[in-house]
Amino acid sequence: MTVTRAPMVVCLGLLSLLAGCGEEKVPEELPRVVVQQVQPTDFAARVTLTGDVQARVQTDLSFRVGGKIVSRSVDVGDHVKANQVLARLDPKDLQNNVDSAKAAVFAEQARVTQTSAAFVRQQKLLPKGYTSQSEYDAAQAALRSSQSALKAAQAQLANANEQLSYTALVSEADGVITARQAEVGQVVQATMPIFSLAVDGDRDAVFNVYEALLVSPPSNEGVVVSLLDDASVTAHGYVREITPTVSAQSGTVQVKVALRNVPPGMQLGSAVTVTSNAQSRPSIELPWAALTKALHEPAVWVVGEGDKVELRKVQVARYLTGKVVIAQGIKGGETVVVGGAQLLHPGMKVEKVAAQSAGGKP
Repeated sequence: MTVTRAPMVVCLGLLSLLAGCGEEKVPEELPRVVVQQVQPTDFAARVTLTGDVQARVQTDLSFRVGGKIVSRSVDVGDHVKANQVLARLDPKDLQNNVDSAKAAVFAEQARVTQTSAAFVRQQKLLPKGYTSQSEYDAAQAALRSSQSALKAAQAQLANANEQLSYTALVSEADGVITARQAEVGQVVQATMPIFSLAVDGDRDAVFNVYEALLVSPPSNEGVVVSLLDDASVTAHGYVREITPTVSAQSGTVQVKVALRNVPPGMQLGSAVTVTSNAQSRPSIELPWAALTKALHEPAVWVVGEGDKVELRKVQVARYLTGKVVIAQGIKGGETVVVGGAQLLHPGMKVEKVAAQSAGGKP
């Protein structure tokens, strides 16, 4: 019996020894993450806008009478002078009105001559008693009536001549034709735009700007406008006008920049650019790797007390090359995970490594 129990005692001793070894605690290995202590800075987005050069004064030219266009002497892009004839209407109908008015004037002139002679006779006969006072008064009334009728006929003739002159469309000022809305042979109504004229003189650079970029009033320092095809061609300007309403189609407002000393290369219609900074606001910049999401919203991992991580929802103000700008969600002085966040979960304890110690790379 003693011989058979010895192996069992040895086995029990070995089991006790192994059990004693299992009681030794294995050190817990914490996930290592790269962190960055954030500080807010005043961030102002640098915005580049594209627009075009337009005339300060632009006007639509139209005929003041209707009719059929029989000639056109200018085209889009032509430079015109003040009082230059741009197009003509068929003058036949209005010329007939002039001829009729002339005939009426001649008839009234003959009537005035006749009534004037009759009145002169009455003037001579009345003192001698060869005519009555009533006949004298009637001759005088007839003369005045014919004189009034002559004035009315002359006014109608002047009006007919003026209407005839409207068959010629003339330029109101020196400028450049920027658009044409009618062709020869087309019948047009009065006031229908035929040409668009960009008047020579001051020039504006016109941009369509999103309303969010105009939360602060424009600076008085002015801006530098550059030609899109050649950045060396520049002109200085200042914001002259901002439309008070937002376009329903584009969601933008129109900003006009008055240009000073426009160079020859910056012609009407030239594409130009301007670069400016939007209103600055306190923001925090983080590398792209720091950004994750909580369900459908952007978020970052924040290391709190006891080196435990918390998933924090944030509001992204702007996405930049290699980094994002956080507007809300984290405060200055907090520690954010910028690398190694793939396997984290809320409440997990981590080992922090500063971004500078990790070579600045998350």
